[in-house]
Amino acid sequence: MITTPASTRLPSRGDALLPARTGTVVKRLGWGHWWSAAGLILAVAALAWLLWRVDLDQFLQVITDADLVFLLLLPLTIAVEQLIRAWKWRQLLLSIRSVSTLRLFAAIMAGYFTTIVIPGVSPLVRSWLVARRESLTVAAVLATAAIDRFIDGVIFSGFVAAALVFATVPDPDGTIRLGMMVAGGGSLALFALLLALLARFKAAVARDGNPPVMRLIGRLPARMAEPVRRFLRAFATGILWPRSPVRGAGILLASVAMKLSSLTHFLWAGLAFGVTLRPSEYLFLMVFLGFFHILIHFTRIPGGGVLGSIFALELLGVAEEQALAMALLVQAASMLTVTAIGAVAFWRSGVALDDLRIARNDLTARA
Repeated sequence: MITTPASTRLPSRGDALLPARTGTVVKRLGWGHWWSAAGLILAVAALAWLLWRVDLDQFLQVITDADLVFLLLLPLTIAVEQLIRAWKWRQLLLSIRSVSTLRLFAAIMAGYFTTIVIPGVSPLVRSWLVARRESLTVAAVLATAAIDRFIDGVIFSGFVAAALVFATVPDPDGTIRLGMMVAGGGSLALFALLLALLARFKAAVARDGNPPVMRLIGRLPARMAEPVRRFLRAFATGILWPRSPVRGAGILLASVAMKLSSLTHFLWAGLAFGVTLRPSEYLFLMVFLGFFHILIHFTRIPGGGVLGSIFALELLGVAEEQALAMALLVQAASMLTVTAIGAVAFWRSGVALDDLRIARNDLTARA
């Protein structure tokens, strides 16, 4: 966190600004608590409404009749999807250092695991773990992780377009389709812009080493400006795209393969409980829930992913009991896969959670 000299000055006994600042902090904490409480109340109300509609005896029968083979296929698919991500990340890192796919897979899963304990740290954690083991800078590895995510965003926009063309969903007033069009177009524009900005920043650093953002940072106090400059220069070294067209195509195809893999999550969950949908409907589920999870990430509604899945499945004509079973299965399989593999990977890294908090605070202070 960047602070100005005035904010670091020790207050005097007669400093009249101190109560105002304290009040601001209290207000911010209060707003956060009210927001969390509102989300919890909304989640509880939605859950009560759902349970009121569901026949619990029928739900238990659906669970009892589940096909074990498809139950096991789901966590396996989730793990394979992240293994593909690790291979894709390796292609981006090869220009800096050759890192094995399995080592990157372990870092990715460890990052997801730590997010359960410390929300929002997955990209930082996996970048930090790889940089720590391979003697690289965190900023450079973080840049490759950012490119990985931005490419996924562009590819996802293509799946949104395919869903709009091929998927038929009950939507009398066109609200869902319009929302998907706006979100898909905005997603494509955003990620394309971010990739272009990264490329421009890389070119500016390579050309004169002092792009406009560096000059802007120069206005900060010297003790703050220099660490930020070092971070950005190191970040620029990680903004790379493979020179080999084959590797570049492999990155794009791997991103497509990941989306196709995530598309099968509800296929296996449905087959486990005797539900079969059309291929275009699985495509709709993947796209709709992709946007819905982004919304839940910002609103922080507990159990929002499950509620969104049930809503989408019911739109497609799935019975409440089967929809609830499918949504819970996908959520549980994801959590169990991350917990089982991620916990082992994190333990083998030899890092404590306190180390992660220190590293995150240090990186935040520099950035």
